[in-house]
Amino acid sequence: MMNLSKFARYPLTFGPTPIEHLPRLSEALGGDVEIYAKRDDCNSGLAFGGNKLRKLEYIVPDAIASGADTLVSIGGVQSNHTRMVAAVAAKIGMKCRLVQEKWVPHYDAVYDRVGNILLTRLMGADSRLVDDGFDIGIRKSWEDALEDVRSKGGKPYAIPAGASVHKYGGLGYVGFAEEVRAQEKELGFKFDYIVVCVVTGSTQGGMIVGFAADNRADRVIGIDASGTLEQTRAQVRQIVDNTAELVELGRPVRDDEIVINPDYAYPAYGVPSEETNEAIRLAARTEAMITDPVYEGKSMQGLIDLTRKGFFPKGSRVLYAHLGGAPAINGYSYYYREG
Repeated sequence: MMNLSKFARYPLTFGPTPIEHLPRLSEALGGDVEIYAKRDDCNSGLAFGGNKLRKLEYIVPDAIASGADTLVSIGGVQSNHTRMVAAVAAKIGMKCRLVQEKWVPHYDAVYDRVGNILLTRLMGADSRLVDDGFDIGIRKSWEDALEDVRSKGGKPYAIPAGASVHKYGGLGYVGFAEEVRAQEKELGFKFDYIVVCVVTGSTQGGMIVGFAADNRADRVIGIDASGTLEQTRAQVRQIVDNTAELVELGRPVRDDEIVINPDYAYPAYGVPSEETNEAIRLAARTEAMITDPVYEGKSMQGLIDLTRKGFFPKGSRVLYAHLGGAPAINGYSYYYREG
């Protein structure tokens, strides 16, 4: 079995997140599949929480040990990740320098002034907008920001986009799988599938390693929202291999255990399709569960469509991983001005 306990963890969350049954959504989708949500969107009191905090719990001890005084990271204008890095910096008493790139061709009038970026600035982060397009890889603008901190006498600690290609980026979601296993014992049943959004890759990557321990990794259905499938898949593969080695999984993860569905990422990263918006409305109107147009709306769209198509056999219990991200919806107000 895996060994996660050897890694230092700095608690930033309330503890295990609740699993909630979604009976009205299940009913709206025909009632043949029982849908549940694991509410990682409600995991902390730090600036609305979300999946990035699970990852950062394993990264913060390394940041503190490094003697750094400034966390440096990168994301899009409405990045959930940069919001969480800003929150963590405030909580542990470090400075925060962020690069927010124009990853999304979206022109809502208040897009760069509300939601995640508003919260980020409110927490005191030095957040700078850069006019570069979307890419899940390592960015020059981020390296420039690190250099900028150094040149002013600061000691930066580098956290990549989504905390994903950080050496410890996958550990938090190995922990998620362990948490689900413990909760399944209490519930008295096992989930047949887990549905999760994937972009930079360490949320799904960590889950794959975590569920590989009981040979369920291929039941983790990643719904791509990046629109750059090959790059995302390669990055997930890299994260899986690195994380499996760290936690001593004891076997390689096979390619067929990495399941990524590319069908819902259209028209582009951060741009919701009409189907994404309908999925957001359905989850809100059946369960008052708020999902966003960048991440959770697309994984919700995937969950809804796959259920309607009969992808999940009758009687399946499906766990939807709600990763947070709802503050971003404020930057897309024009779509939802009439609900």
